[in-house]
Amino acid sequence: MSCRWGTELWDQFDNLEKHTHWGIEFVEKYTKFVKERSEIEISYAKQIRNLSKKYQPKKNSREEDEYKYTSCRAFLMTLNELNDYAGQHEVMAEDLTTHIICELTRYIQELKAERKSHFHDGHRAQQHIENSWKQLESSKRRFERDCKEADRAQQYFDKIDADINVTKADVEKARQQAQMKHQVAEDSKNEYLTFLQKFNKEQNAHYHTLIPHIFQKLQEMEEKRIERVGESMKTYAEVDRKVLPIVGKCLDGMTKAAESIEPKMDTKHVVESYKSGFEPPGDVEVEDYSLSMRRTVSESSYLNSQGETKPSRSNSRGKLWPFIKRNKLMSLLASPRQPPPLPPTSPSPAAVHNGPQSPQQPSEPLSHRLNEFMTSKHKMQCLRSLKRGTIVWKLCLFWHCGSGPEDCSHLPPEQRRKKLQAKINDINKEIQKEMDQRDALSTMKDVYIKNPHMGDANSVDPRLEEICQNTDKLQLDARKYEAWLVEVETRLAEKISMLLVFTVAIHVVSPDGSYTEDHSTEHHLKSRSTDFDDDFDYEDPLPTIGTCKSLYPFEGQNEGTISMTEGELLYVIEEDKGDGWTRVRRNEDEEGYVPTSYIKVFFDTNAKGAMTYI
Repeated sequence: MSCRWGTELWDQFDNLEKHTHWGIEFVEKYTKFVKERSEIEISYAKQIRNLSKKYQPKKNSREEDEYKYTSCRAFLMTLNELNDYAGQHEVMAEDLTTHIICELTRYIQELKAERKSHFHDGHRAQQHIENSWKQLESSKRRFERDCKEADRAQQYFDKIDADINVTKADVEKARQQAQMKHQVAEDSKNEYLTFLQKFNKEQNAHYHTLIPHIFQKLQEMEEKRIERVGESMKTYAEVDRKVLPIVGKCLDGMTKAAESIEPKMDTKHVVESYKSGFEPPGDVEVEDYSLSMRRTVSESSYLNSQGETKPSRSNSRGKLWPFIKRNKLMSLLASPRQPPPLPPTSPSPAAVHNGPQSPQQPSEPLSHRLNEFMTSKHKMQCLRSLKRGTIVWKLCLFWHCGSGPEDCSHLPPEQRRKKLQAKINDINKEIQKEMDQRDALSTMKDVYIKNPHMGDANSVDPRLEEICQNTDKLQLDARKYEAWLVEVETRLAEKISMLLVFTVAIHVVSPDGSYTEDHSTEHHLKSRSTDFDDDFDYEDPLPTIGTCKSLYPFEGQNEGTISMTEGELLYVIEEDKGDGWTRVRRNEDEEGYVPTSYIKVFFDTNAKGAMTYI
């Protein structure tokens, strides 16, 4: 199919002018569409990157510890892949800008200039043919006027010539006038014929040569414009298709990250993270209040020193402290006969459990050791002082310092062992790094010695001396942490062995060599253990001594604290003892410590005051 604007649309100059103008506007509209798509891709990529950055783990934060789990590592891999995914959208925006927007913007300027040039030639040709037509019309009207004047002059001459009263001179004058008019009419006719011939020639050239040539250029320009738009649309699709393989790899990476999740491994990490190393508590014995409890008196009777057995409190909550009671019992039973240590200035949960052990002495009968422990009121007072002191010490520690002692004695045995091992590994890495730097500097010094022009060998000595000092300090720290690690591992082993000894000790060998269970010994041990548990139980719920209103919100995330919102009203059950904490209660089940500076206290003048544990 062949169509030519010059022959088919020879008389549609104005419509072609409007059509080509619309074509340029269409290219501009498409360019604007691609530009907005590019802006959307940039905005989307920015939002994706911000989303990925928002959920990335912060350095030196608690979140870093969470990424030892496979699910958390998979989530981190997904975030990294999502970041790469956002990068592909940035690549798309860049390609759209470079290959389409910039190219079409430059092409639109060229297209406008070319169209302007073609229509300038067309308008000039139109103006020329219009001027030629005006000349033809002017010569035609002049020829018509001269012919009419010649006719009037001829009619006047004929009239004068027929009149006998007119003189011969007047007739001759009228004849000459008629001849002159005829000559002017003839000249006008010749001029008109000349302009007519010229116009027909120019008109033929205009509609068969000049205008078709201009229209053909406009047609080619329009076809090139359409082809260029088609190429841009194809590029638009190719830009999107170009990033699909990499986007697919990102999605494959996310799938691979999801497949790398191992629930069993995460379960193992949970055990390693929270395993305390304590043994589970034993069975709770039946307390029969219908029978009077009479215990066997041993060589250091607990009844003789303490009086009659205390009745167990029905509202006792001591069973909530099984690990403290039983493990401290085992630790004290394993130690030799000596006075217990005084309560520390800053009570620590490891004050008794992790204290230094004395040299081993000959073992004694288990019943004698147990009676000695039960009859020592000083030990019981030390343990009871831990009740408030331990909580306050933990609150102050986490509130002011944010970390525990250097030897990690505030942690359970198993967690302490893991923490010390991690410290040792970090120190060994630092030592290796310092040694690598020392080797590199030593090599540099040897090069300077052999080639003095390259540098001064003595300039390396201060840095080598500094590295040696750092290495010595790190090695000293490593030996210190290794000693603590050996200590905690030894205590873990001793605790396990003592549990076995305590279990076997309640069985007595009969004279014939067979094992029989001594019920009196078992009853004796159980009775002592019950009294010990009762002495360590909490007292009755403390009475309220006033109310308080929270001035600021507080999130009680640490052990022994309670959360509160701004303006909340709470009951005060124990006032500040100088440690910066006040004990409050919300209801029967919720009580704990809050910072004294965060509340305004209103004491009840009729209240008797709360008993404290210190």
